[in-house]
Amino acid sequence: MRLAAGLVLCALAAQGRDLKEVLKAVERRYNGAATLESRFEQRQLVGGRTRRAETGKLVLRKPGRMRWEYDQPPGKLFVSDGKWVYFYSPSEKRAERAKLKEADDFRAPLAFLLGRLDFKRTFGDFEMKEEGGEAVIAALPKSDRLPYRRVEFTVTAGNVIRRLVVKGVDGMDMEFLFSGEKLNVAVSDAEFRFVAPAGVVVEEADR
Repeated sequence: MRLAAGLVLCALAAQGRDLKEVLKAVERRYNGAATLESRFEQRQLVGGRTRRAETGKLVLRKPGRMRWEYDQPPGKLFVSDGKWVYFYSPSEKRAERAKLKEADDFRAPLAFLLGRLDFKRTFGDFEMKEEGGEAVIAALPKSDRLPYRRVEFTVTAGNVIRRLVVKGVDGMDMEFLFSGEKLNVAVSDAEFRFVAPAGVVVEEADR
């Protein structure tokens, strides 16, 4: 009986999670980490249906460095060295670069993890609901000049960002599912250097 009563109290407590408390807990987790490594699945959604699914490995390191290395499709790469973002598509045999702050890309919202995470500074209004013991937080960007209109975070009871949905202004959404997250792992500087394959010229991305 005591065990059952304890479980009920825990369930009630989980249902009563406060939005501010969840945001602060997530900030503490990620602000306390210098590096992050995770597997990811990336899905392009149109009308709620998956148009394309890709997978790979994500590595982040503060300040401002990230590497999205795809195994499906193999060879695809998205790298930031803290100042520039490089994108390489083996199917198109071309590479582009843009300044990190100007990158018009669905991966860009994760760049806020590469500095000091502050939800209120990065986003405007928030909404939260709970699903299956996890918090689903919808955040609206402060600027309407960004390529997305809404970002949804699914946060576990352990304050891990498990899912991220970036809703584009053009009606196309991008969903990221993360698994096997590791914090403060050793990461080489070479992870964040982009070296173009032989015969590939790095072009400036169109603004």
